[in-house]
Amino acid sequence: MAPPTPVALDTDVTWIHGAPSPRRRHDPPLQVHHLAPGTVLIRQSKDLTYEAPFILLLLGERRALLLDTGAVDGTALRQTVDRLVADHLAARTPPDAQTTPNAYDADAYELVVAHTHSHGDHVAGDAAFADRPGTTVVGHDVASVGAFFGISAWPTEVVTLDLGGRPLEVFGIPGHHAASIALHDRTTGLLHTGDTVYPGRIYVQDSDALLDTLDRLVTFAEERTVTHVLGCHVEMTRRPGHDYPLGSRYQPDEPSPFMTVAQLRSARDAFRAVAHRPGIHRFDDVVFCVGEGPRVLVPLQLRALVEQVRWRLGILRRRPAP
Repeated sequence: MAPPTPVALDTDVTWIHGAPSPRRRHDPPLQVHHLAPGTVLIRQSKDLTYEAPFILLLLGERRALLLDTGAVDGTALRQTVDRLVADHLAARTPPDAQTTPNAYDADAYELVVAHTHSHGDHVAGDAAFADRPGTTVVGHDVASVGAFFGISAWPTEVVTLDLGGRPLEVFGIPGHHAASIALHDRTTGLLHTGDTVYPGRIYVQDSDALLDTLDRLVTFAEERTVTHVLGCHVEMTRRPGHDYPLGSRYQPDEPSPFMTVAQLRSARDAFRAVAHRPGIHRFDDVVFCVGEGPRVLVPLQLRALVEQVRWRLGILRRRPAP
Protein backbone atom coordinates (compact mmCIF):
# COMPACT_ATOMS: atom_id res chain seq x y z
CA MET A 1 0.00 0.00 0.00
CA ALA A 2 1.31 3.42 -0.96
CA PRO A 3 2.24 5.75 1.92
CA PRO A 4 -0.26 8.53 2.68
CA THR A 5 0.22 11.87 0.95
CA PRO A 6 2.14 14.20 3.31
CA VAL A 7 0.38 17.20 4.77
CA ALA A 8 1.51 20.29 2.87
CA LEU A 9 3.77 22.72 4.71
CA ASP A 10 3.38 26.49 4.55
CA THR A 11 6.98 27.55 3.97
CA ASP A 12 6.18 30.93 2.41
CA VAL A 13 7.27 33.11 5.29
CA THR A 14 9.68 35.98 5.83
CA TRP A 15 11.72 35.17 8.91
CA ILE A 16 13.03 37.73 11.37
CA HIS A 17 16.64 38.39 10.38
CA GLY A 18 18.07 41.03 12.71
CA ALA A 19 18.76 44.75 12.52
CA PRO A 20 21.41 46.77 10.64
CA SER A 21 22.71 48.31 13.87
CA PRO A 22 22.33 47.84 17.65
CA ARG A 23 20.28 51.08 17.74
CA ARG A 24 17.66 49.76 15.32
CA ARG A 25 16.69 46.44 16.89
CA HIS A 26 13.02 45.66 16.40
CA ASP A 27 12.53 41.90 16.12
CA PRO A 28 10.51 39.99 18.74
CA PRO A 29 12.46 37.46 20.84
CA LEU A 30 10.75 34.58 19.03
CA GLN A 31 8.96 34.21 15.71
CA VAL A 32 6.36 31.44 15.68
CA HIS A 33 5.10 30.04 12.39
CA HIS A 34 2.58 27.22 11.95
CA LEU A 35 3.88 25.15 9.05
CA ALA A 36 0.84 22.87 9.29
CA PRO A 37 -1.58 21.76 12.02
CA GLY A 38 0.53 20.43 14.87
CA THR A 39 3.77 21.50 13.17
CA VAL A 40 5.36 24.69 14.47
CA LEU A 41 8.70 26.25 13.58
CA ILE A 42 10.14 28.85 15.96
CA ARG A 43 13.10 31.13 15.35
CA GLN A 44 15.06 32.92 18.03
CA SER A 45 15.86 36.53 17.21
CA LYS A 46 19.22 37.76 15.99
CA ASP A 47 18.63 40.69 18.31
CA LEU A 48 19.19 38.16 21.12
CA THR A 49 21.74 35.80 19.56
CA TYR A 50 23.54 35.87 16.25
CA GLU A 51 22.99 32.10 16.04
CA ALA A 52 19.22 32.69 15.51
CA PRO A 53 18.47 28.95 15.65
CA PHE A 54 15.27 27.35 14.44
CA ILE A 55 13.38 25.20 16.95
CA LEU A 56 10.80 22.62 15.85
CA LEU A 57 7.69 21.63 17.80
CA LEU A 58 5.70 18.59 16.64
CA LEU A 59 2.40 17.78 18.36
CA GLY A 60 0.69 14.40 18.31
CA GLU A 61 -2.38 13.04 20.08
CA ARG A 62 -0.55 11.78 23.19
CA ARG A 63 2.59 13.85 23.39
CA ALA A 64 4.69 16.52 21.73
CA LEU A 65 8.34 16.72 20.74
CA LEU A 66 10.36 19.92 21.09
CA LEU A 67 13.57 19.64 19.12
CA ASP A 68 16.20 21.93 20.71
CA THR A 69 15.79 24.74 23.24
CA GLY A 70 17.90 27.39 21.57
CA ALA A 71 20.85 29.61 22.38
CA VAL A 72 19.50 31.77 25.23
CA ASP A 73 17.56 31.43 28.47
CA GLY A 74 14.48 29.33 27.78
CA THR A 75 11.86 31.20 29.82
CA ALA A 76 10.19 32.80 26.79
CA LEU A 77 10.39 29.55 24.85
CA ARG A 78 8.79 27.64 27.75
CA GLN A 79 5.90 30.10 27.87
CA THR A 80 5.46 29.86 24.10
CA VAL A 81 5.52 26.06 24.10
CA ASP A 82 3.02 25.92 26.98
CA ARG A 83 0.66 28.16 25.03
CA LEU A 84 1.04 26.15 21.83
CA VAL A 85 0.39 22.88 23.65
CA ALA A 86 -2.68 24.34 25.35
CA ASP A 87 -4.02 25.63 22.03
CA HIS A 88 -3.39 22.25 20.43
CA LEU A 89 -5.26 20.41 23.17
CA ALA A 90 -8.15 22.87 23.15
CA ALA A 91 -8.56 22.51 19.40
CA ARG A 92 -8.58 18.71 19.55
CA THR A 93 -10.67 18.06 22.68
CA PRO A 94 -13.67 15.93 21.62
CA PRO A 95 -17.21 17.23 22.30
CA ASP A 96 -17.90 14.38 24.74
CA ALA A 97 -14.71 14.91 26.69
CA GLN A 98 -16.60 15.02 30.01
CA THR A 99 -18.00 11.52 29.55
CA THR A 100 -15.10 9.73 27.82
CA PRO A 101 -11.45 9.16 28.78
CA ASN A 102 -9.80 12.43 27.86
CA ALA A 103 -6.54 11.84 26.01
CA TYR A 104 -6.24 15.60 25.61
CA ASP A 105 -6.04 16.43 29.31
CA ALA A 106 -3.08 18.75 29.77
CA ASP A 107 -2.03 16.78 32.85
CA ALA A 108 -1.80 13.58 30.80
CA TYR A 109 -0.19 15.11 27.73
CA GLU A 110 3.57 14.59 27.65
CA LEU A 111 6.36 16.74 26.25
CA VAL A 112 9.69 15.34 25.09
CA VAL A 113 12.53 17.87 24.87
CA ALA A 114 15.22 16.39 22.64
CA HIS A 115 18.11 17.90 20.76
CA THR A 116 19.59 17.78 17.29
CA HIS A 117 22.94 17.77 19.12
CA SER A 118 24.42 19.20 22.31
CA HIS A 119 26.20 22.39 21.20
CA GLY A 120 25.34 25.36 23.38
CA ASP A 121 23.12 27.14 20.88
CA HIS A 122 20.73 24.16 20.94
CA VAL A 123 20.53 23.33 24.65
CA ALA A 124 20.79 26.68 26.46
CA GLY A 125 17.08 26.74 27.30
CA ASP A 126 16.91 23.27 28.85
CA ALA A 127 16.74 24.50 32.44
CA ALA A 128 13.41 26.22 31.79
CA PHE A 129 11.83 22.83 31.08
CA ALA A 130 13.46 20.86 33.90
CA ASP A 131 10.55 21.39 36.32
CA ARG A 132 7.76 21.24 33.74
CA PRO A 133 5.21 18.53 34.66
CA GLY A 134 4.98 15.58 32.29
CA THR A 135 8.21 16.54 30.56
CA THR A 136 11.29 14.48 29.69
CA VAL A 137 14.46 16.38 28.85
CA VAL A 138 16.69 13.97 26.94
CA GLY A 139 20.40 13.90 27.77
CA HIS A 140 23.00 15.13 25.31
CA ASP A 141 25.53 12.30 24.96
CA VAL A 142 25.33 9.31 22.61
CA ALA A 143 24.45 6.89 25.40
CA SER A 144 21.59 9.05 26.69
CA VAL A 145 20.22 9.73 23.21
CA GLY A 146 20.44 6.07 22.23
CA ALA A 147 18.82 4.92 25.46
CA PHE A 148 15.87 7.29 25.22
CA PHE A 149 15.03 6.61 21.58
CA GLY A 150 15.92 2.91 21.78
CA ILE A 151 18.75 3.06 19.25
CA SER A 152 20.88 0.00 20.01
CA ALA A 153 22.97 0.02 16.81
CA TRP A 154 24.22 3.61 16.81
CA PRO A 155 24.19 5.45 14.45
CA THR A 156 22.71 3.36 11.63
CA GLU A 157 19.57 1.95 13.24
CA VAL A 158 16.37 3.81 12.35
CA VAL A 159 13.83 3.77 15.20
CA THR A 160 10.31 5.12 15.57
CA LEU A 161 9.01 7.53 18.18
CA ASP A 162 5.21 7.70 18.12
CA LEU A 163 3.65 10.93 19.36
CA GLY A 164 0.19 9.39 19.08
CA GLY A 165 -1.01 9.07 15.51
CA ARG A 166 2.23 10.69 14.41
CA PRO A 167 5.22 8.39 13.93
CA LEU A 168 8.68 9.97 13.75
CA GLU A 169 11.77 8.16 12.47
CA VAL A 170 15.02 8.92 14.29
CA PHE A 171 18.63 7.89 13.63
CA GLY A 172 22.15 9.05 14.37
CA ILE A 173 24.05 11.39 12.04
CA PRO A 174 27.51 12.04 13.55
CA GLY A 175 30.14 14.10 11.78
CA HIS A 176 29.30 17.59 13.00
CA HIS A 177 28.76 16.22 16.51
CA ALA A 178 28.97 12.67 17.85
CA ALA A 179 25.42 12.67 19.23
CA SER A 180 23.67 14.39 16.31
CA ILE A 181 20.34 12.94 15.21
CA ALA A 182 18.10 13.25 12.17
CA LEU A 183 14.34 13.15 12.43
CA HIS A 184 11.80 12.31 9.72
CA ASP A 185 8.16 13.26 10.23
CA ARG A 186 6.05 10.93 8.10
CA THR A 187 3.02 13.17 8.49
CA THR A 188 4.59 16.10 6.62
CA GLY A 189 7.57 14.49 4.89
CA LEU A 190 9.94 16.85 6.75
CA LEU A 191 13.50 15.60 7.28
CA HIS A 192 15.29 17.53 10.04
CA THR A 193 19.08 17.37 9.84
CA GLY A 194 20.11 19.77 12.61
CA ASP A 195 23.51 21.37 11.99
CA THR A 196 24.56 18.56 9.65
CA VAL A 197 22.94 19.98 6.51
CA TYR A 198 21.49 23.48 6.23
CA PRO A 199 22.08 26.58 4.05
CA GLY A 200 25.18 27.74 5.85
CA ARG A 201 28.53 26.70 7.27
CA ILE A 202 28.82 23.02 8.10
CA TYR A 203 31.52 22.61 10.74
CA VAL A 204 33.05 19.19 10.33
CA GLN A 205 34.27 17.45 13.46
CA ASP A 206 34.81 14.00 11.93
CA SER A 207 35.12 13.81 8.14
CA ASP A 208 34.80 10.03 7.86
CA ALA A 209 31.71 10.04 10.04
CA LEU A 210 30.16 12.86 8.00
CA LEU A 211 30.86 11.05 4.73
CA ASP A 212 28.96 8.05 6.05
CA THR A 213 26.19 10.26 7.47
CA LEU A 214 25.60 12.12 4.21
CA ASP A 215 25.45 8.85 2.28
CA ARG A 216 22.86 7.51 4.73
CA LEU A 217 20.85 10.72 4.65
CA VAL A 218 20.66 10.66 0.86
CA THR A 219 19.73 6.99 0.81
CA PHE A 220 17.09 7.56 3.48
CA ALA A 221 15.60 10.51 1.58
CA GLU A 222 15.49 8.53 -1.66
CA GLU A 223 13.71 5.62 0.03
CA ARG A 224 11.14 7.72 1.92
CA THR A 225 8.73 10.49 1.09
CA VAL A 226 10.81 13.55 1.95
CA THR A 227 9.26 16.87 0.97
CA HIS A 228 11.65 19.28 2.70
CA VAL A 229 15.07 19.13 4.35
CA LEU A 230 15.39 21.47 7.32
CA GLY A 231 18.38 22.45 9.45
CA CYS A 232 18.79 24.72 12.45
CA HIS A 233 20.27 27.87 10.89
CA VAL A 234 20.53 30.01 7.79
CA GLU A 235 23.93 31.57 7.07
CA MET A 236 23.97 31.77 3.27
CA THR A 237 22.89 34.73 1.18
CA ARG A 238 20.73 34.25 -1.89
CA ARG A 239 23.87 34.60 -4.00
CA PRO A 240 25.20 31.07 -4.65
CA GLY A 241 28.34 30.28 -2.69
CA HIS A 242 28.23 33.42 -0.53
CA ASP A 243 27.62 33.21 3.21
CA TYR A 244 27.12 35.91 5.80
CA PRO A 245 30.13 36.36 8.11
CA LEU A 246 30.28 34.48 11.38
CA GLY A 247 28.44 36.46 14.03
CA SER A 248 26.23 38.39 11.62
CA ARG A 249 23.36 40.19 13.35
CA TYR A 250 21.67 41.29 10.13
CA GLN A 251 20.85 38.93 7.29
CA PRO A 252 18.27 40.62 5.01
CA ASP A 253 18.89 38.41 1.98
CA GLU A 254 18.60 34.95 3.44
CA PRO A 255 17.37 32.01 1.38
CA SER A 256 14.67 29.76 2.79
CA PRO A 257 15.79 27.43 5.57
CA PHE A 258 14.06 24.61 3.66
CA MET A 259 16.20 22.65 1.21
CA THR A 260 15.36 19.96 -1.31
CA VAL A 261 16.52 16.37 -1.58
CA ALA A 262 18.43 17.44 -4.70
CA GLN A 263 20.31 20.02 -2.61
CA LEU A 264 21.01 17.37 0.02
CA ARG A 265 22.42 15.11 -2.68
CA SER A 266 24.54 17.95 -4.08
CA ALA A 267 25.93 18.69 -0.62
CA ARG A 268 26.87 15.03 -0.23
CA ASP A 269 28.62 14.98 -3.59
CA ALA A 270 30.44 18.24 -2.85
CA PHE A 271 31.73 17.04 0.49
CA ARG A 272 33.18 13.91 -1.06
CA ALA A 273 35.63 16.13 -2.95
CA VAL A 274 36.85 18.10 0.10
CA ALA A 275 36.32 15.81 3.08
CA HIS A 276 40.00 15.40 3.90
CA ARG A 277 41.21 18.87 2.91
CA PRO A 278 41.33 21.17 5.96
CA GLY A 279 39.97 24.61 5.21
CA ILE A 280 36.86 26.45 4.06
CA HIS A 281 35.19 25.08 0.93
CA ARG A 282 32.34 27.05 -0.65
CA PHE A 283 29.57 25.58 -2.76
CA ASP A 284 26.27 26.99 -4.00
CA ASP A 285 24.13 26.02 -1.00
CA VAL A 286 26.59 25.17 1.78
CA VAL A 287 30.07 25.97 3.05
CA PHE A 288 32.10 23.12 4.55
CA CYS A 289 34.55 24.13 7.28
CA VAL A 290 36.82 21.13 7.62
CA GLY A 291 38.97 21.00 10.75
CA GLU A 292 39.67 23.56 13.45
CA GLY A 293 43.07 24.86 12.37
CA PRO A 294 44.12 28.34 11.18
CA ARG A 295 42.88 27.70 7.64
CA VAL A 296 39.38 27.72 9.09
CA LEU A 297 39.58 29.88 12.21
CA VAL A 298 41.59 32.85 10.91
CA PRO A 299 39.36 33.71 7.91
CA LEU A 300 36.20 33.18 9.96
CA GLN A 301 37.38 35.38 12.81
CA LEU A 302 38.67 38.16 10.55
CA ARG A 303 35.37 38.39 8.68
CA ALA A 304 33.50 38.24 11.98
CA LEU A 305 35.53 41.15 13.39
CA VAL A 306 34.90 43.36 10.36
CA GLU A 307 31.18 42.51 10.41
CA GLN A 308 30.90 43.31 14.11
CA VAL A 309 32.54 46.73 13.65
CA ARG A 310 30.29 47.55 10.68
CA TRP A 311 27.18 46.52 12.63
CA ARG A 312 28.07 48.56 15.69
CA LEU A 313 28.76 51.61 13.52
CA GLY A 314 25.44 51.09 11.74
CA ILE A 315 26.94 50.99 8.25
CA LEU A 316 25.38 47.71 7.13
CA ARG A 317 23.00 48.01 4.23
CA ARG A 318 20.56 45.65 2.58
CA ARG A 319 22.54 43.75 -0.01
CA PRO A 320 20.79 43.65 -3.38
CA ALA A 321 19.34 40.31 -4.36
CA PRO A 322 21.15 38.63 -7.28
